[in-house]
Amino acid sequence: MRRTRILTAVLALAAGLLAGTPPALASADGKVTIAAESYTWKNARIDGGGFVPGIVFNRKEKNLAYARTDIGGAYRWQETGKTWTPLLDSVGWDDWGHTGVVSLASDSADPNRVYAAVGTYTNSWDPKNGAVLRSSDRGASWQKANLPFKLGGNMPGRGMGERLAVDPNKNSVLYLGAPSGKGLWRSTDSGATWAQVTNFPNVGNYVQDPSDTSGYASDNQGIVWVTFDESTGTSGNATKTIYVGVADKDNAVYRSTDAGATWTRLGGQPTGYLAHKGVLDTVNGHLYLAYSDKGGPYDGGKGQLWRYATTTGTWTNISPVAEADTYYGFSGLTVDRQKPGTVMATAYSSWWPDTQIFRSTDSGGTWTKAWDYTSYPNRSNRYTMDVSSSPWLTWGANPSPPEQTPKLGWMSEALEIDPFNSNRVMYGTGATIYGTENLTNWDGGSQFTIKPMVQGLEETAVNDLAAPPSGATLLSALGDIGGFRHTDLTKVPTMMYTSPNFTTTTSLDFAETNPNTVVRVGNLDSGPHVAFSTDNGANWFAGTDPSGVSGGGTVAAASDGSRFVWSPAGAGVQYTTGFGTSWQASSGIPAGAIVESDRVDPKTFYGFKSGKFYVSTDGGATFTASLATGLPSGDSVRFKALPGAKGDVWLAGGATDGAYGLWHSTNGGTTWTKLSGVEQADAIGFGKAAAGASYQTLYTSAKIAGVRGIFRSTDKGATWTRVNDDAHQWGWTGAAITGDPRVYGRVYVSTNGRGVIYGDTSDTGGGGGGGGTDPTPTPTGACAVTYKITNQWSGGFQADVQLANTGTTPWSGWSLSWAFPNGQTVSQAWNADYTQSGSTATAKNVGWNGNVAAGSSVSFGFTGNWSGTNTKPTAFKVGEQNCTVS
Repeated sequence: MRRTRILTAVLALAAGLLAGTPPALASADGKVTIAAESYTWKNARIDGGGFVPGIVFNRKEKNLAYARTDIGGAYRWQETGKTWTPLLDSVGWDDWGHTGVVSLASDSADPNRVYAAVGTYTNSWDPKNGAVLRSSDRGASWQKANLPFKLGGNMPGRGMGERLAVDPNKNSVLYLGAPSGKGLWRSTDSGATWAQVTNFPNVGNYVQDPSDTSGYASDNQGIVWVTFDESTGTSGNATKTIYVGVADKDNAVYRSTDAGATWTRLGGQPTGYLAHKGVLDTVNGHLYLAYSDKGGPYDGGKGQLWRYATTTGTWTNISPVAEADTYYGFSGLTVDRQKPGTVMATAYSSWWPDTQIFRSTDSGGTWTKAWDYTSYPNRSNRYTMDVSSSPWLTWGANPSPPEQTPKLGWMSEALEIDPFNSNRVMYGTGATIYGTENLTNWDGGSQFTIKPMVQGLEETAVNDLAAPPSGATLLSALGDIGGFRHTDLTKVPTMMYTSPNFTTTTSLDFAETNPNTVVRVGNLDSGPHVAFSTDNGANWFAGTDPSGVSGGGTVAAASDGSRFVWSPAGAGVQYTTGFGTSWQASSGIPAGAIVESDRVDPKTFYGFKSGKFYVSTDGGATFTASLATGLPSGDSVRFKALPGAKGDVWLAGGATDGAYGLWHSTNGGTTWTKLSGVEQADAIGFGKAAAGASYQTLYTSAKIAGVRGIFRSTDKGATWTRVNDDAHQWGWTGAAITGDPRVYGRVYVSTNGRGVIYGDTSDTGGGGGGGGTDPTPTPTGACAVTYKITNQWSGGFQADVQLANTGTTPWSGWSLSWAFPNGQTVSQAWNADYTQSGSTATAKNVGWNGNVAAGSSVSFGFTGNWSGTNTKPTAFKVGEQNCTVS
């Protein structure tokens, strides 16, 4: 379960975050306006889903705690309800890197003050420097001090720390340990300005992999923690003794005894290791240090724990096991402020069979373990685990001993005993925050209960979203934990997608007129990279990979689920009929193209690569490049076909050094119109039409009229409403967006580390939270119906219905009724609202497909139940008009 967390679109973003103005192409009629509207924003609950490298308790105020994530911002603990409140949702598009938090500091002199050192990457992936954010209202609002260097909340070594610290005696003084050889920095004005401590003697020298040319693993991890000895100062005067940890295996710990005027290396210290943490017990005069031979958070092969006596300078090796018996490093480290002499540590890199937690009540003289072997491979645990609030933490696994599920953890670098409550400890893992509130049972020999303590902390990176017209409310494709099928957005799903479990799902799709058919593709160390579902994503089975596939890429399902087109990593575009047991290479389209399906014609698929749009009308066997020009030249593009209208395609993307914006085609990509008022756009999606509207609602993550945000249009892009505000921006939101086909105004937004965000409108005038359809006038003129049973199984069936206006007058709304001859019942419908009374069923238009021109047709589908016989209806009416039946 090794989960790598790298910004999923970092290379595409590199070009998209430059300054500039895109050239205008053909413009759409109408003007762009921006209007304010009240939206309520929530997360589709997953609870956790990513690495929590730091937990910080305030030492003065009870129940005040913070958590930091590597890419998903910072959170404050709410004791009432025992949930976490996000604090960095105001980070905007241009500052997306500031959602990575490398360190947090809570002011113990003034608990209202909190600080965050932010920045995601120190290499070129993040174009901006880091910053220190400061708040005087516990993170409700922030001021920013920009730094002249980058910070790495998602870099190697991010679990070490804390790198940011407030002087407990003079809280206007802060220190920050910097990476990349930038040294130690100090602020004397409560974080408003910063200057390098030029006399600090060591900027660090440890790098994970010097050969890495990307700069990610080859960066100097720098100065990794700062610890004050509060006993060496008085209120209002700077603390005299300060300890600093440096990423240098031979010179890991330094000390100042004159409030930072001079610094010396601590004599006699261990060498050959990095000090991940330095935690001080001032009552007993002990500085505890957790050492590893690597920087983490994934690696570590050997480790030790040491205790330094601050008054005598004596070093004592207090490792709970001999170095020769370690296969992991130590990192998580905490002391019990209520019971001096009680210390705990974690074996953060013990991936197999499980992480380990150690506890001592005699200052490290003796230790006990969270679990021990009885007779290998059997284990005896001091704890029980209750993951009923986040049941997916079992991963649906059934491991053999000594592995267990759920695991105690992995990447367990954050570990903190509540300074006011000896019974409560929290620790971070690669997927959640665990904790217990009866910890002292450990010392009495009885079991304590570990539960997730993570509600409200949402940390998934979202690659794709799909909201089918029936069945699940939402399907998600996520980094690290695969993705989920939500039937209730307010509840944690019981399990992520399994059979197979992708480490990351890169793309998913459902068949528009048969939404029980779903496909997903993703990354897996070994095994298939494609999976299918025939029950709307509830259960899955693996497909077969074509030769050469190395990653998920993108995938598209035919509108009726009869075939699929896949553009995987490592191989060219492929197509198949059925469920992927045999793939064939598509021709006429380059490898790496993004693929999507037409939502009406099951044989039409689309692709895009390097400025060219491609179309297949034979089920993906052959593609032809459109002659259209002026589309974005790069591959930072996302496009979608509109449900219910063949050939209606919207394309968003580009970069500021070229074409960038939103394009629309009504002829399957043959020609395109660029919406002149949309300066930039990065994702496009559709949702239920507003009441009275003839076209589905558009949603986009875009820049319109100089403002970045989430926008909605109910008039085909003529005007736009920004539906988010500056307090709700979530950094980068360009991977995916979709409206809800059943709820007007609801929009689902992807984030890179804040999970799936969804918003509901307060505007009932646009259709209301539950949506609605137009009042249906009675059409006049002739009509024709084609009723086709497309699938049938024991007790159930699926039917597609095509309704044609064969008269001479256009319809502005329609209602089709029929009687089932054998007592059949409709269970769900798409592209139509339905009612049923006895044997009579009625299907009505939804907002976007009410207008049917003379000579045109509209299609919808449904699933139903039957028993005994499933005879087709023989008579249909539109209003009072009988239709011909074929």
